[in-house]
Amino acid sequence: MAQLASIEPEFLAGHPALDFVNTVAWRTDATRRADRVSGPGQWRTWAARAGLGAPGRYDLDGLIRLRTALGEILDAHTDRAALPSAAWEVLQRMVLTAHQRAYVPARLPVRREPAGLTDALALRAEELLSGPSVDRIGRCEGPGCGWFFLDRTRGGSRRWCSSGDCGNRDRARRHYAKGQGRAHSSSG
Repeated sequence: MAQLASIEPEFLAGHPALDFVNTVAWRTDATRRADRVSGPGQWRTWAARAGLGAPGRYDLDGLIRLRTALGEILDAHTDRAALPSAAWEVLQRMVLTAHQRAYVPARLPVRREPAGLTDALALRAEELLSGPSVDRIGRCEGPGCGWFFLDRTRGGSRRWCSSGDCGNRDRARRHYAKGQGRAHSSSG
């Protein structure tokens, strides 16, 4: 997978677990698919910007495994298909491990803390997939995009990761097609 080192990751999804999967640009287009975040330094920055603090441990292989599994689960969920068993098993193992490694720091209020970023994201994924927001998860309809988001519109009508990005591309595409239709009808 290619890397887009110069592009800042965006936080458009409405939940850290969804923004985590969205760290892959052009998720559903194999020819353009690229990591937006790589290496411990970029993950540390991403975690802080995502509101996850700066967990001490960075298991890069674990992050990629979790992101891949969660993406497959979310794809199946938004497609209303059966959840992929291998991805589900990966998620279950990672959530269980996160619970086992969680610790309670010596401060009040007493609260269990994840041991690292992978654990924090596994627990946030568990929270999302077991909570009421699970039915509000959508996937961008932009060709090749595939980013996920929480649809908080009243009627559940959100179609794009961002109206200013994939939404604009769709409007431009429709405008161009409409213009092409007029050009063809006036030449005949």
